[in-house]
Amino acid sequence: MKIATYNVNGISARLTVLLRWLQETQPDVVCLQELKAPQEKFPAEALLEAGYEAIWQGQKSWNGVAILSKVGKPEEIRRGLPGNHDDDQSRYLEAKVNGLTIGCLYLPNGNPAPGPKFEYKLRWMEHFAQHAASLLASKEPIILTGDYNVIPTELDAYKPERWVEDALFRPETRAAFEQLLAQGWTDAIRYLHPKETIYTYFDYFRNAFGRNAGLRIDHFLLSPNLKDKLKAAGVDREARSWEKSSDHAPVWIELEDA
Repeated sequence: MKIATYNVNGISARLTVLLRWLQETQPDVVCLQELKAPQEKFPAEALLEAGYEAIWQGQKSWNGVAILSKVGKPEEIRRGLPGNHDDDQSRYLEAKVNGLTIGCLYLPNGNPAPGPKFEYKLRWMEHFAQHAASLLASKEPIILTGDYNVIPTELDAYKPERWVEDALFRPETRAAFEQLLAQGWTDAIRYLHPKETIYTYFDYFRNAFGRNAGLRIDHFLLSPNLKDKLKAAGVDREARSWEKSSDHAPVWIELEDA
């Protein structure tokens, strides 16, 4: 079973790219972030024609998450994090798909830091960690994936010294991510590729993609009962080179069928 995550950076502007990537790679399940589209503007019909049923949480101009599946329609569990009811930003969607619980997230960027946006990021991460712990307690097979906006280590950034004061790389952000992993989650990419330089995001400026000057900020976290089922994980770098592509590349994992 192949599962992917892709920050599309505006689904209306990137629909052609998204459909091409789906056609060429045929993932079974896809989590999308940064839809930048209200609920009624989500291209459900075009995706259905491509073979994917979907649930989504839109938001005008910003944010937005979706879960696509060609192995049965996702059964929605929740939208938004429990205990975070005052948050009106569309950043978390959770569903059952083919026996898996899948959480699709778009974690806040947090810049400029320090400041209110960074404080919001850390509060969101705290709510997320609480929910992640409750999910683990269920003993279900669980995947939490999406754009985390976290650079976990120096290996995950081109010239990490340039990111020291950025919200994605500040000590508080990395510590919160480490605490999340300490609950028992497996970072799929790093589990299979512990020392490789792997990036998932490349800025549009300064020929970042051409220079391989990227960041690894899109992650798959797997519950312990999925760790041994992980067969492969990677990044579809080529899609980042396509015309009108997102500044993120799709990330994917393959699991042994249960």
